Amino acid sequence: MVASAHTQSTLGRRGRLGLDEVLAELVRDGLLAAGDAGQVRMGVRRGRSPLEMHPLAIIAEAKLANRRDPEQRRLGIESLTEWLAGKSPYAYCKIDPMKIDAPTVTRVVSHTYALRHRILPLASGPESVLFATCEPFECGWAADLAQMLRRELRLVVANPLDIQRYLTELYGVQRSIQLAHDAKGSAGPVSAILNFEQLVELGKGGELGADDRHVVHIVDWLLQYAFEQRASDIHLEPRRDEGQMRFRIDGVMQPVMAIPAPVMSAVTARIKILGRLDVAEKRRPQDGRIKTRSASGREVELRISTMPTAFGEKVVARIFDPEIAAQDFSRLGFSESEQAAWRHMFQRPNGIVLVTGPTGSGKTTTLYSTLKHLARPELNVCTVEDPIEMIAPEFNQMQVQPSIDLDFATGVRTLMRQDPDIIMVGEIRDLETAHMAIQASLTGHLVLSSLHTNDAPSAITRLLDLGVPHYLIQSTLAGVTAQRLVRTLCPHCKTPSTQDPVTWHALTHGFELPMPDRVFAPAGCLECRKTGFLGRTGIYEMLRMSPALRSLLGPQTNMEHFTRLAREEGMQPLRLSAAAQVVRGITTVEEALSVLPPDDALSA
Repeated sequence: MVASAHTQSTLGRRGRLGLDEVLAELVRDGLLAAGDAGQVRMGVRRGRSPLEMHPLAIIAEAKLANRRDPEQRRLGIESLTEWLAGKSPYAYCKIDPMKIDAPTVTRVVSHTYALRHRILPLASGPESVLFATCEPFECGWAADLAQMLRRELRLVVANPLDIQRYLTELYGVQRSIQLAHDAKGSAGPVSAILNFEQLVELGKGGELGADDRHVVHIVDWLLQYAFEQRASDIHLEPRRDEGQMRFRIDGVMQPVMAIPAPVMSAVTARIKILGRLDVAEKRRPQDGRIKTRSASGREVELRISTMPTAFGEKVVARIFDPEIAAQDFSRLGFSESEQAAWRHMFQRPNGIVLVTGPTGSGKTTTLYSTLKHLARPELNVCTVEDPIEMIAPEFNQMQVQPSIDLDFATGVRTLMRQDPDIIMVGEIRDLETAHMAIQASLTGHLVLSSLHTNDAPSAITRLLDLGVPHYLIQSTLAGVTAQRLVRTLCPHCKTPSTQDPVTWHALTHGFELPMPDRVFAPAGCLECRKTGFLGRTGIYEMLRMSPALRSLLGPQTNMEHFTRLAREEGMQPLRLSAAAQVVRGITTVEEALSVLPPDDALSA
């Protein structure tokens, strides 16, 4: 973070920024109209904004147009902070909380000291400490602190609302961790809650006593932080001396925080209580779920899984946001032709439609989005899952319970007596489940399910290996979709690039595809945490069963011949779907190659 050139300005002559001088400077620079500045002053006099608020926060709250922006966009807090940094000797910085080592930086200065000077320590090393400030002209504290710490102080200018927020969060969580560690508090006894779905209100103590409020605070912060950072999974990993908190974001694990082992144990117990698990049982794996709300008010479900390890119980919480788990097909990455092929498969009264791919390839999202599309008041949609990924009011959902001999096959058999129109089977794992799914389709039901295979044609092989007769596959299978998830390039920073012929050939091996004139490469910015990627999308292989393909199915099916005919009839392989996403500027060849099976393509 290199300091920017200091622009001559009247700001900061009296140290701490005042509203009047900031407004005057914005008007002088042409960013704000004089009339708009007068409205802000009038609003403060009338008490619409507290006087103790930072001037930039007050101005941003007014939502005024930026006069120098051709599109007349509003002056937001970040654009105002960038402007202030340009007026100061310091560079602008967008705070990324994932990059802050909270236990280390919170030991540099006290919360009271940081609050008084409106500063936030971002990084601490043996030679220097990096501070974010929103008062770049009031830095008398820096010389004294540098002498006390015996280290160089580096300053950057950051959003005052971020500084205030992370001061509260980071110091608050660290204080809770320390107090919980000192008290060695643990969670109370589990209560017997019979309701499958319970809404957990974050910030409310629930079963824990007042002495455990610090653990409650840590868990509440952890969940809300995970929602905000777009995490798909929360990992709590116990170690000998301290536990590790990590998030999976866009398919990549990111470290969050290290906490003392006793606190990790208490946090684990708290999560087990919220998930209605047996807190006393630490030797066996357990599964549960939590339903809560994100900061924006959306209901979010978490699937909890515990596993005994050498140093305690490891907990993984998979996050299911209804807005993500049930989306329009175009938002899932389907091209128009893929969307048409997929609709052709499931818009029929009966038959079996399969979605295949490895764990974490988005099969659940595709199935739920399809069921949401199909569910209408005049239809009875039933599912049998292990476990139920997300509660949906449009479906009748049953969870597999092996302890009472309620498996997938028994579940499908039960659903057959429930007058269903559409059945979703979480996964076909054995011959009995496959037979029940086929019987359901033969008796006039549409069945959707998933398999773990590398590509779409391999689903045929998998069914044959399970022992399903080829003539039943011929008469019931409507189609198969294989899929993978690839990270999408950050729209804020992706840059035009030229394609390397070697990697392009590796992606399109076996297919005659011209190399694109221009592709995009990841650059890295504040929005994507310098990774160059933001979010994920799907790549798909659509196999629609035609009469010609059905005729090839037999006890000894030649899968190479079958796959070649499927491609001649229009099945686009995963590699070509990925190549199309590269050409559209959605992802990169390297990212696509990282998720594709190595033997996906047939030789030409």
